[in-house]
Amino acid sequence: MNSAVLKLSKSEIQKLKTYYTDYLLNKKVPYSDFSAKKNGISITAYTSGKVLFQGNNAEQEAARWGNATGSPAKKSSNLPKNFASLSVLGSDEVGNGSYFGPLCVCAAYADKEQLAVLKQLGVKDSKMLTDDQIRKMSITIKELIPYRLLVVNPEKYNEIQPKYNAVRMKVALHNQAIRLLLEQIAPTKPDAILIDQFTSEANYMKYVKQEPQWVEEKIYFVTKGEQYHLSVAAASIISRASFLEELDKSSLELGMKVPSGAGKPSDELAAKLLRQGGIDLLKKYVKLHFANTEKAQKMV
Repeated sequence: MNSAVLKLSKSEIQKLKTYYTDYLLNKKVPYSDFSAKKNGISITAYTSGKVLFQGNNAEQEAARWGNATGSPAKKSSNLPKNFASLSVLGSDEVGNGSYFGPLCVCAAYADKEQLAVLKQLGVKDSKMLTDDQIRKMSITIKELIPYRLLVVNPEKYNEIQPKYNAVRMKVALHNQAIRLLLEQIAPTKPDAILIDQFTSEANYMKYVKQEPQWVEEKIYFVTKGEQYHLSVAAASIISRASFLEELDKSSLELGMKVPSGAGKPSDELAAKLLRQGGIDLLKKYVKLHFANTEKAQKMV
């Protein structure tokens, strides 16, 4: 099992706890402040200040936080010089770890002439913004820069998922969003393409070559991509706003607040839907392969 450890201050741990609210576990680990589980990765924050990440992609999840201060990430040796000031096409996704709601993938192109405006607007890592800020900022960003947003609702997700595992599905969506955006901005060509890394480059290439059309231009892969270029931060905000909008729609349809994440509130709502309309109703709103489905069935 892969693992990674961060040493954080009390305020930084509180930021993590807020972010992982929807993934918190009821069990109490000795000498810990909290424990959570997201996308198969266990996160345990100890009173000593150490935070342990365990599971596949544990290092990647930990790297998203770095020192958790929100300061700019260190320069990656893999990226071109002055990368943050280049014209870049960046992509990111939201919803992969949430039982309810869609999977949203967005590619956004930020020309170097637009970077100052985006920065002035306050574009940054969506984890550092409130939902209200994200909703408002997304509207302005979409008016400023070219983007392509792909939204896979739960019904479509459940139809695809048996053939595409979670990683392959994200690879296919990122590839499609990037390809469509490149066509949209042509003949303009970005100085670089950056994906907020969710799997190894080798794994990405293995899956993308199975797609009918795949982007052959050089692509860079970096965790915490939103800290390396505003294009990825913009893509993250657009994706998150779309995800929130879809949750709102589901809440209106059901007459109940639909939660994000994959915690106990998700289990309880899923059980209600099973009682109302069985699996046929549930599959319209959730990603069925999550462990939450089995938990909800046991509750029923």
